[in-house]
Amino acid sequence: MSAGGIAASLSLFVWVGLILLRGGFWRANQRISSRVDHPSKWPEVVAVIPARDEAGGVAQTVRSLLQQSYPGRFSIVLVDDGSTDGTADIARAAAEGSSRLTVVPGRDLPPGWTGKLWAVQRGVEEASRIAPEAEYLLLTDADIEHAPSNLRELVAKADSKRLSLVSLMVRLRSVSPWERLLIPAFVFFFQKLYPFPWVNHPRHRTAAAAGGCMLVRRSSLARAGGIEAIRGALIDDCALAREIKKVGPIWLGLSADTRSLRRYDTLWDIWGMVARTAFEQLGNSSVMLAVTVVAMVITYLIPPAAMVYGAMEGDATTAVAGLAAWLAMVFAYRPTLVLYGQPAWAAFGLPIAALIYTAMTVDSARRHWRGRGGAWKGRYHHHRDTNPRTR
Repeated sequence: MSAGGIAASLSLFVWVGLILLRGGFWRANQRISSRVDHPSKWPEVVAVIPARDEAGGVAQTVRSLLQQSYPGRFSIVLVDDGSTDGTADIARAAAEGSSRLTVVPGRDLPPGWTGKLWAVQRGVEEASRIAPEAEYLLLTDADIEHAPSNLRELVAKADSKRLSLVSLMVRLRSVSPWERLLIPAFVFFFQKLYPFPWVNHPRHRTAAAAGGCMLVRRSSLARAGGIEAIRGALIDDCALAREIKKVGPIWLGLSADTRSLRRYDTLWDIWGMVARTAFEQLGNSSVMLAVTVVAMVITYLIPPAAMVYGAMEGDATTAVAGLAAWLAMVFAYRPTLVLYGQPAWAAFGLPIAALIYTAMTVDSARRHWRGRGGAWKGRYHHHRDTNPRTR
């Protein structure tokens, strides 16, 4: 067998293993449902929204939360984290005088904290003040439009299964050409990295969450050490999930109705989002970076290259193995594309998306080495947290 045939066969072997042995991540079938037992008494919930220069989406976020069809007591705390674009005033205007919205200013960022988590901590403290008996906190972003039944379904899920954390990966915006190419791929890669069925199994060590929508049981958060336990984490949602899963079961699913309002109209919008934390995801390790690049090449780039090369050189083994690996990739990617309303043929573009994401990851490492890692809204977080609870 030629070197090309060996490489293509290795890619095919990898895809068979991913499809059969990685928790069925590719099925994209972990969805929340309203068909669960409802609590006899709906518990009180407080939403906590950290907001820094979120004028573009905060009004829709606030309105969608105030319009929740939730039978229990529900209030909102928005932390205005040094915004310069009128975020707080826009949020108040959207609430139209509702007493259920409380807007509080952020505080000076202390050493060892990321800006977002310090704002979340401020919101959690305020939630304890205004609603000390609330059983749950809804940690959400200021650019999320919640479906009217979202909170009711989250609480019913948590209550019926006695879960400590219920999180939804909301439907990300996929309108511009770059979004359509890269956003479903991002969701696919996240599911592959953290197979949702493994996350949702109480005895499996895999833990993850999606920061845009996380319903947390307050007692579990306290037992896990509170927000302070992850104070320096850049990938704060997954860090919180790891801590919470130590004290109770968690659940992570996909949403088709609750959606993100954040726009990624250009390649560089998505590039900045990924490059901010990709190297952090690898533990800032050069070895892991090299392993990741090699793995991405074998898994995503070799199949189409081998098919084309084999066809041009008359190497049937290489061409057939490359095509089989590419078709396995398409098969695995298809359910995620269905979620995002894209046609079947779009799955053949996954190698292009993978190449771009590989370049983003390398650039993330470059930024870290230059001391520009973790950039977000005017802040740079390039330290490694020394708190052992976050490791």
